[in-house]
Amino acid sequence: MRKQSDIIKQLSDHDLKVQLIISQLVLIFIGFFLSNFLFDSLAMWMDYLTFSIFDVLYYGVIPGILIVLFDLACMYTFPKKHYDDGGINERIFSNLSVGEIFFLTLLISIAEELLFRGVLQTSFGYSVASLLFALVHFRYLQKPVLLVSILFVSFYIGYIFVLTESLLVTIVAHFMVDFILGLVIRFQKRGAKYD
Repeated sequence: MRKQSDIIKQLSDHDLKVQLIISQLVLIFIGFFLSNFLFDSLAMWMDYLTFSIFDVLYYGVIPGILIVLFDLACMYTFPKKHYDDGGINERIFSNLSVGEIFFLTLLISIAEELLFRGVLQTSFGYSVASLLFALVHFRYLQKPVLLVSILFVSFYIGYIFVLTESLLVTIVAHFMVDFILGLVIRFQKRGAKYD
């Protein structure tokens, strides 16, 4: 069986982006499909789409920025080999426009939060959903620093959902992390080309 990194190398940047979009659409489909069986009513989705500007800022934006700062500190503390995901994130984000990064990270945040917090955490609990979220990012499993980082992020965002019971808040927190780190990757790569 070929390694994931070998398969990724054979894909063009466009194909890699398309595969990522398809995988996120599949997660959205799985989330809504499972909710048909696990929710008493599909109207339960509305219970988790509450909006509070305070919660969005205090539990969404600020924690998202704190997670990014933690991640950046780890990236600059540990040797690159401990934080390397096989170059996948770099391949995805380094050649995208800011608008494409915005769209892609918003899609990822919505898809993953709908499934992991909206369906799995509400049905099976905080720990199960947080562990499954980390396991879905299986390319991190062989990298201890990345694994600890994704576990921390997963449990932290899961805890935010426990506090707020709002998917909008966790989507914002998740989006902040992915969007800012996507921009960091893009502009680091661009800066390296001109050095």
